Amino acid sequence: MDWNMKWLLLEAYFYLGWARILKKMPFSKIAPSLGDHMGETTYEANSKDKPVLYSVSQAIHIMSRYTLWESQCLVKAIAAMKMLEKRKVETTLYLGTGKDDQGAFVAHAWLRSGPYYVTGFEGMEKFTVVSKFAKKTKQYKVEGDNYCEQSQS
Repeated sequence: MDWNMKWLLLEAYFYLGWARILKKMPFSKIAPSLGDHMGETTYEANSKDKPVLYSVSQAIHIMSRYTLWESQCLVKAIAAMKMLEKRKVETTLYLGTGKDDQGAFVAHAWLRSGPYYVTGFEGMEKFTVVSKFAKKTKQYKVEGDNYCEQSQS
């Protein structure tokens, strides 16, 4: 394993812990930090993002098995979202509900960037999306000779 992957695993461990702390808070308090509610990012592929998406997905999946706390779908999705936000990669976090094989109510979360699913893709087709959060990168527009930053959540 190269040093880049080792650092990525350490970062994943940190963000999984941070996301687990967030999960203990009331959802109404953390929802604004997740992005534009009911928004979505593009489904268009960005070839430069694919290696980053793969590495972050792999790091999250590996480290979630070794945390001392529960690191299931929502924790993994939030951690991956924050890691990709740091790398200026747009993501959409989905929250879905459904029923398990016994008919009990269950919830699931997954994260998408472009056409790629980063976390939670296992079984997501069984769930109905009830909420989503788009985390878009900052875009710039030209006004005269100046660049103006447009912040988009």
